[in-house]
Amino acid sequence: MLQTDKKFQREPDQPEEFISGSELVRTVTAFVTRQFPLMLFTILMTVALGIVFYYTTPPRFTGAALLILDSHKAQLLQQQSPLGLELPVDSTAVDSQVEILKSETVALSVIKDLHLTDEPEFKPSVGMLDSLMQLLPGTGSREPPTEFQLLRGALGKFQSGLRIKRVGLTYVIEISYQSTDPQRAARIANAVAEAYIDDSLEAKYQASRRAASWLQDRIKELRTQASTAERAVADYKAKNNIVDAGGRLLNEQQLAEINSALSIARAQKAEAQARYDRISSILQNEDSGASFNDIATVADSLQNQVVTKLRSQYLDLAARESDWSARYGSEHLAVVNLRNQMREIRRSINAELRRTAETYKSDVEIAKTREETLQKNLNDSITQSNDTGQAQIVLHELESNAQSYRSLADNFLQLFMVSVQQQSFPMTEARLITKATPPSGSSYPKFSLVFLLAVLGGGVIALLAGLLRDAADRVFRTAAQVESVLKVNCIALVPGVDLDRENKSSSATQAAGGQILPLSIRGAFRSKDGLSSTAPNRSDPVAQLAMAMSNVPPVAGDRRGAPTQRIISYTKGLETHLLDFPFSRYAEAVRSINMAADLHNLNDLNKVIAVTSALPNEGKSTIATSFSQLLAHSGVRTILIDGDLRNPSLTGRLAPSANLGLIDLLLGRAPLDEVVWTDPNTNLTFLPTVVDARVAHSSEILGSAAMEKLLQDLRKKYDRVVIDLSPLAPIVDVRATRKIVDSYIFVVEWGKTKIDVVEHVLRDAPEIYHQLMGVVLNKADISAMRRYEPHRGSYYYNRYYTRYGYVD
Repeated sequence: MLQTDKKFQREPDQPEEFISGSELVRTVTAFVTRQFPLMLFTILMTVALGIVFYYTTPPRFTGAALLILDSHKAQLLQQQSPLGLELPVDSTAVDSQVEILKSETVALSVIKDLHLTDEPEFKPSVGMLDSLMQLLPGTGSREPPTEFQLLRGALGKFQSGLRIKRVGLTYVIEISYQSTDPQRAARIANAVAEAYIDDSLEAKYQASRRAASWLQDRIKELRTQASTAERAVADYKAKNNIVDAGGRLLNEQQLAEINSALSIARAQKAEAQARYDRISSILQNEDSGASFNDIATVADSLQNQVVTKLRSQYLDLAARESDWSARYGSEHLAVVNLRNQMREIRRSINAELRRTAETYKSDVEIAKTREETLQKNLNDSITQSNDTGQAQIVLHELESNAQSYRSLADNFLQLFMVSVQQQSFPMTEARLITKATPPSGSSYPKFSLVFLLAVLGGGVIALLAGLLRDAADRVFRTAAQVESVLKVNCIALVPGVDLDRENKSSSATQAAGGQILPLSIRGAFRSKDGLSSTAPNRSDPVAQLAMAMSNVPPVAGDRRGAPTQRIISYTKGLETHLLDFPFSRYAEAVRSINMAADLHNLNDLNKVIAVTSALPNEGKSTIATSFSQLLAHSGVRTILIDGDLRNPSLTGRLAPSANLGLIDLLLGRAPLDEVVWTDPNTNLTFLPTVVDARVAHSSEILGSAAMEKLLQDLRKKYDRVVIDLSPLAPIVDVRATRKIVDSYIFVVEWGKTKIDVVEHVLRDAPEIYHQLMGVVLNKADISAMRRYEPHRGSYYYNRYYTRYGYVD
């Protein structure tokens, strides 16, 4: 058998948590291989159920109709709306129509129109429980269902067969119905479409009628409110003396006119004051010449005939006075008279100017009075306008309310007219574009779909079942698993033995002329390695082989002669399997144990080897027997001790008639030679354990000084001392032997012993764990090992090993 090395480590550059692709594939392959029978069985059963379902389910037929939502009609209706809203039919609207098609209103309409409650397909089915209840005595007959119950039952069956869906992203809605009758399926699909269209028309008509009624009442209310608001405006105007004239308030017009008149009065006053000031300045000037020259600057003086005449006379006298003064001298009497006349004329002109000045002064006073009057009127008008402005704020609010009520009334009147028009010609945006026809073939069940679902469902169930079984399989299956969990070498994988098959194989091998050589040949070569002190000390290996062949005892399979006293008696079975089939996998596995023991025997310190297990019936006694037989048959002086004082089953199989044993030897009742039994075929010595009743203090006996002394004596006399101990889990006897045993072989039953149990017993016995030589996986199913180690599958094929003598 293959040996595994627990010192093997991962590559240093690869972290432990990393799982490569090849490892993942290997892990998945191993899982599928392990659980393949269960998974295959599950998939086949699921497929079989699917096929049974396909052939036992009555066929159903599907009728399909296509309905389109015409968005152009909807927009046409929306354009008639006075609000001018244009809402296109969007995805939400289409989904809403799909839900309307699924509604109970449409379904009940179809059920009533087609009288589906009378169809057997839509009648309520009687359950198994109801049928059983009717068979019971005293329950009486069941009352027939009411019309409401029939209708609700038909509704449930109707909705279970109806399918409504939107076709892609279009405005097309597919209406399909599945029924056992193809004619009925097409008829129901078309009836659903017609019922939806009728329901849409009825809904629009009812909505328009209700809207018209509500609008009519609302228009009356708005008209009343508008009239009331307008009346409040008129009353307020009358109360606050607000009068309109040409779209403007009267006080505003008066204010504008007074303001204009005031401006004119101020201008006239300024003009009169300027004339008066000018003439006053002329009159105040004492210089006659200057005064006479300034007379011409007064506009009214030019238009006054008196002043004009006097001025003309004055100019004539001035010319004569100038002429005469030049001619007669300035002091001439005639010149003086002319001057006096000129003075009188100028005095007359000044008198006339004073009269004009008085006129100007009167005009100034009149202008001032007029200005003051207009200013007073303006102030009064401004005060009145401010009062009117405050009233106008309230007036504007009243007018705004009246206008709002009037506008609302007009808008509602227009909406009312639209509603009246829609009642006269109702339109729907839905129309049937494809009418359902009776299908030519069934739509349910589909064989391909049923088969695919069965395979996929079976695969999922098989995967889950495999995972659950794999998770629940908390047992040891492979050597790598043992090393990974227990951190101990798995020294052998011992296959389970089918005795009937092995016997047939042995008969066929012998019939073909094959010869099975005994294993004692190995003893002739042990002195070369220094492993045995009893092997012949000859320098010629050929001579050693000849001597070994001449002294070979008969094998257990060839019983010659009656057994002598205290001769080990074997029953034909596992006790003789190693000797009967030396080229079997079982024998090779035991050799692997022996090789591990030889490698573990450093400085000849591994003489006492104990065999134990976690639980009973794991095959530890058989392993101890076969291991001892192999050692003894190969020339190693070996003694096998039945150390299970509580249940000495090994004694019952090898020496059932023994009356003295280990306990008698420890108590000094008999010497070793009178207690041991021997096997003349293998030279194996067996020390039985004979108990009349169960020993209560077995652990004290095994750990006693007498037991220690006995093993010291046996170490001197034998090369190997093999002890078959009790299991670790039930009792503590094994722990008492840690001082007298060199190493332990721990036997684990393949595929049965729980990992948790083994971990628990080894954790509770650390002294035994540290002295373990290794673990033996016993009773392994070699044919099943390929499922747990697929990457080593070829290892388990016999055809690769027949050339080396394998007979499995």
